[in-house]
Amino acid sequence: MASHRRPKQPSRARVTVLTTAAAAAVAISSQAANAAPSEKPSKDEVKAKVDKLYEEAEQATEKYNGAKEKQEKLQKEISTIQDNVARGQEDLNELRDSMGLAAAAQYRTGSIDSSLQLFLSSNPDDYLDKASTADQLSAQQVESLKKVQEKQRELAQQRAEAAEKLKDLSSTRAELGKKKKQVQGKLAEAQKLLNSLTAAEKAALAAEESRASRSAADRVDLGNTGAASGRAMAAFQAAQSVIGSPYVYGASGPSSFDCSGLTSWAFAQAGVSIPRTSQAQATYGTQIYSQSELKVGDLVIFYGDRHHVGFYAGNGQILHAPRTGTVVRYESINNMPFQFGVRI
Repeated sequence: MASHRRPKQPSRARVTVLTTAAAAAVAISSQAANAAPSEKPSKDEVKAKVDKLYEEAEQATEKYNGAKEKQEKLQKEISTIQDNVARGQEDLNELRDSMGLAAAAQYRTGSIDSSLQLFLSSNPDDYLDKASTADQLSAQQVESLKKVQEKQRELAQQRAEAAEKLKDLSSTRAELGKKKKQVQGKLAEAQKLLNSLTAAEKAALAAEESRASRSAADRVDLGNTGAASGRAMAAFQAAQSVIGSPYVYGASGPSSFDCSGLTSWAFAQAGVSIPRTSQAQATYGTQIYSQSELKVGDLVIFYGDRHHVGFYAGNGQILHAPRTGTVVRYESINNMPFQFGVRI
């Protein structure tokens, strides 16, 4: 007959542990349910973060512009070298052809011993004329050989230079792609933050910017300051003609601009060629460290790493392409950390 045992009861200690764990779980769930949701950042906080991201994007943009400028310069240099190599190869082929003809003529003339040729010749005077021509051909051949060797060395140097520049071009293109990704990443992050704002908050930010831009334009006084030069005024007026054009990173006109794209394009309209990037423009002319000495048309450099540039517009205002999401417009010179002016 089978025996019936009572099921083993859990120990008192185990019951206590389980009860405590269950109570803790309930308490945590209750706290999670009652916890206040994380607060959404305010409009001003979003604006501050977006402005910082746009500044970082512009830093990357100027590096992108520098890499792009270097790429274009390398491509031109490589093209010139390759053209020179092609022409040099044609010259070399002509030299080799002329050497071949001279060698063949000399071979035909000198294939028989000279004393036997004189003995067998029916016309000794004719033979002596031919011998003189052969000597001349030989001298020409030596000279041609020197030219061939010189041309070969020249071509080898040019090919080596082209190979080095092609290598540099490859690395510059890789850098260009990297900077482009950095800019796009910063802009995407900024856009994501802006998308978190309500329609009313976005409208409020746009209204603030519009008021600031109108106020800056009202304060511009070209008459009091005077122009840096006729060319500088012509460049400034070219920039004025595109007020309202959108900021686009890497753009240098005529319908969209980044900061250094605007200044380099405007000076080009005045017949003056200046470097493409703000960092290079910062060292291109006479530097002016006092804002009171600035004149209309002077370039104004901002930030310690010189990643932003605009035109001085008089009365403490600048004309520039600020950043993504804005247009070419006037703004107070005090809105960014001023470094110095540059008189082209």
